[in-house]
Amino acid sequence: MVRQTALLAVASGLVSLSSAQVSNDFESGWDQTAWPTYAPDCNQGGKITLDSTTAHSGKNSIRVDGAGGYCGHIFFGTNNVPSGDLYVRAYVKASKGFTDSHVTFITMPDPAQGTNKHLRIGGQSKILMFNRESDDATLPELSPQGIASSAALPAGSWECFEYHVGTDGTIETWLNGAAVAGLTVGPGITNNNAGGWGRSTIKPKPSGVYFGWESYGGDTNTFWYDDIVISSSRIGCSGSGSGGSSSAAPSSTSTSAAVPSTTLIRSTTTKASSTTKASSTTTSTSSAAPATSTASSGGCTASQWSQCAGINTCAAPYTCKYLNDYYSQCL
Repeated sequence: MVRQTALLAVASGLVSLSSAQVSNDFESGWDQTAWPTYAPDCNQGGKITLDSTTAHSGKNSIRVDGAGGYCGHIFFGTNNVPSGDLYVRAYVKASKGFTDSHVTFITMPDPAQGTNKHLRIGGQSKILMFNRESDDATLPELSPQGIASSAALPAGSWECFEYHVGTDGTIETWLNGAAVAGLTVGPGITNNNAGGWGRSTIKPKPSGVYFGWESYGGDTNTFWYDDIVISSSRIGCSGSGSGGSSSAAPSSTSTSAAVPSTTLIRSTTTKASSTTKASSTTTSTSSAAPATSTASSGGCTASQWSQCAGINTCAAPYTCKYLNDYYSQCL
């Protein structure tokens, strides 16, 4: 019988709930109590269903039809996450590739940033990126070099997406087992495209993980999710999510499968960031062009290519250039 939730044992007995591995391959259906929907503030048009027509393993996956605009968002997920280091592995399939607009397909409530703030994973400028809601910083920066340091999420096929959020502020990301350089940051890690991200001393502490769709412009998309695993150690890309017939059963003395060898990937996209569209926090209401001053009292000083406006001002000699209602950049 397929387990909907797997709590792995160690030699001394069951591990605590805070460090347990949670997994789901959805072969037993979608338990909406264990994996509820999540749509903060509003929900207009987004839809989640159990889909038996496509799956990474078995026959079932979760389908998310995401509508355009912030209120077209909808997610599903769990707050059963480790209290320490967080590792997530999910097989995802997108019906369309990312555009220049800012979107999210994984969101994590993050009390370290403040009330109702999120650490978000999505795309902009056609590449994968992290976004910190409290100051709208992106990882990587959306300079030509930053864009090239990330990777695109292929459309129309199942992709193994993994990431790690560490208690020391480390973020690591893998696509099909290959490390994504631009989405890697932390103590002892050199990332020349993380200047904006590094301005903050916040160390993310996600209290949940939710999968779905959120768009800050008009983009719509359909995403499928399967074989999800949430753990305190890296899982890797082998096997399904819950020990089904197509999965590699985890060892009773380990909380992770064998980790694949890591190669480094970079995007071949070199599109200049001046063509990017909206990156926005969920509470942004400003549509006027920001001032072009390079200093102000309080707030943060943003480097070249970083987002600006709000509390962020640009370091000299750069100015905050309004590109559209959702995005301004130090140029």
